[in-house]
Amino acid sequence: MPGSRQARVPDNGLRAVVLDIEGTTGSLGHVRDVLFPYARERFAPWLAAHRGTAPWRQILDAVTAHTGTAHDEASALALLEQWADADVKAAPLKTLQGLIWADGYAAGELCGHVYPDVPPALRHWKSRGTGRFVYSSGSVAAQRDWFGHTAHGDLRPLLDGYFDLTTTGPKADPDSYRAIAADLGHAPADLLFVSDVGAELDAAAAAGWRTAAVRRPGDERAAVTGHEAVASLTPLVSRPGPGGPAAPVDTHTQEHPNDE
Repeated sequence: MPGSRQARVPDNGLRAVVLDIEGTTGSLGHVRDVLFPYARERFAPWLAAHRGTAPWRQILDAVTAHTGTAHDEASALALLEQWADADVKAAPLKTLQGLIWADGYAAGELCGHVYPDVPPALRHWKSRGTGRFVYSSGSVAAQRDWFGHTAHGDLRPLLDGYFDLTTTGPKADPDSYRAIAADLGHAPADLLFVSDVGAELDAAAAAGWRTAAVRRPGDERAAVTGHEAVASLTPLVSRPGPGGPAAPVDTHTQEHPNDE
């Protein structure tokens, strides 16, 4: 049964770590070269196969809400394809991608890529009572599937919860990080956001968070400036920070027993 658990405040005062996926905990290439094309070529078949069902209506209603204009299946499909081709971080697109990927994971056609340093880092933070969360533009369902189907096994037991565009807001908006801090019940200065995108890290820093910029080996993009730079999660597991007395804290979970 989910609920509060008592944990010692880590010596560095870090209450929780919030991780990005694409380019941070998992391969940027895997998302763009495997997952995106897999979903893109299945948009039309998926909509046709689910026509008239609740998930189909959810997608059409989401496109209408996002654009402020009513859409039928054909016009919604055209927009979804345009957004996918331009890599637009639109919530209706992310929802549809997540639904299609779920079928792929269930069929054994997909797996989530996770760098080998990620599982031990998650286990380390868990052992120290530090919360472990994911914040991605991909839907919460897609995030769960990603971490539930990896070469390292099911990593979902190492995570406390998930945030996405629908539940939290845009990743380049400081208010999104303020909302996460309020939801977790911790001061922003006691939270660490780890990402490969400068605009996201800037937003988190503007909201008072600690930040770390990841640039994986082989990633030829320019370095992110203005934030601590790391090539993996390993340097962060013993990251120094403001200390504080050991005391019981409420480390709650985002998970619900029926969410898996």
